[in-house]
Amino acid sequence: MAVEPRHITIERRVRFAVLEPHERPVTEIWFALHGYHQLAHRFLRYFQPIHEDARCIVAPEGLHRHYVDHDSRKVGASWMTSEDRLTDIEDYVGYLDRLHAHVLAEESRQTSGGSAPPRIVGLGFSQGVHTLCRWLAFGRARIDRAILWGATVPPDLDLSEHVATLSAADLHLVVGDEDEYYDRAAIEAHEARLRAAGIAFTSHTYPGGHRLDAEPLRRLAGRGEPG
Repeated sequence: MAVEPRHITIERRVRFAVLEPHERPVTEIWFALHGYHQLAHRFLRYFQPIHEDARCIVAPEGLHRHYVDHDSRKVGASWMTSEDRLTDIEDYVGYLDRLHAHVLAEESRQTSGGSAPPRIVGLGFSQGVHTLCRWLAFGRARIDRAILWGATVPPDLDLSEHVATLSAADLHLVVGDEDEYYDRAAIEAHEARLRAAGIAFTSHTYPGGHRLDAEPLRRLAGRGEPG
């Protein structure tokens, strides 16, 4: 008899980390989506250089935790694997939509709803880039600026079906000039794919490898002109 995989829907708790704003009302909320092997609260350490004024930074954590190193027992998280991937994508898009709504409702409650809506920035790093792109494509949340750092739009995402959504977000591509996963040819192919689909973007490079770097992050956050 053949084994038949099935699914049920359950309620579960999810974890996210927050760098609270120094002042309110909040004018900008960042949703920072970590890469493979990372945890939300550790990932937020990279955002300390832009933690200022009325900016709130939220890091959702991937729904799948695992041991990065069995000897040290260090734990990391991921957004999905190749196993049952479509279900995982649907789950994390729904999770991010609900978190987005929760964070905005909480900020509205704290300011009595009398201020202008904050600007929403989504930043994905490495595996988080694919997560952010699929959230933009399939989710309901408003994202005003999308920063794709250290990875490309998922190759299986049909850009022709999501031109309007991706174009509505101010799209920025960021990569180190020594990134060990994406060489110049891969980046140029990625940019050509976006241009062919009619999706506008701004490219940024910085000296270094596959990591979040403070200086380009500051520029993207508004301290000077992005390079």
